[in-house]
Amino acid sequence: MSERNIEGIMNITMDNLKALVDADTIIGTPITVGEVTLIPVSKVSFGLATGGSDFPTKQSPVFGGGGGAGVTVSPIAFICINGGSVKMLQVNNEQTAVEKIIESSPELIKKFKEVFEKKTVIEE
Repeated sequence: MSERNIEGIMNITMDNLKALVDADTIIGTPITVGEVTLIPVSKVSFGLATGGSDFPTKQSPVFGGGGGAGVTVSPIAFICINGGSVKMLQVNNEQTAVEKIIESSPELIKKFKEVFEKKTVIEE
């Protein structure tokens, strides 16, 4: 496999990823309203995959490959500056599995009830 070609794919993918995510993505541009300044803080997650192979031909090997990346940016907090006071205001947008189950319980109970009511009607 041609190391130069894989390196090229990885470099292009990383350059494109760098263009999407920089330090300003994590610590955002301050927003000032009156005497209060809010600075957004985000969590950045990304994944990267590259691969390739040399395919034999009569003249010389042909390289084929590709790469891709995915990025997720989630707001997690705001730094709030008001006069001499600085506070971190967290954005709680991540629920635990238990919280999701509790939140969706009324809808789940309704669906189970509908299923059992239909089953009872069919059996009679």
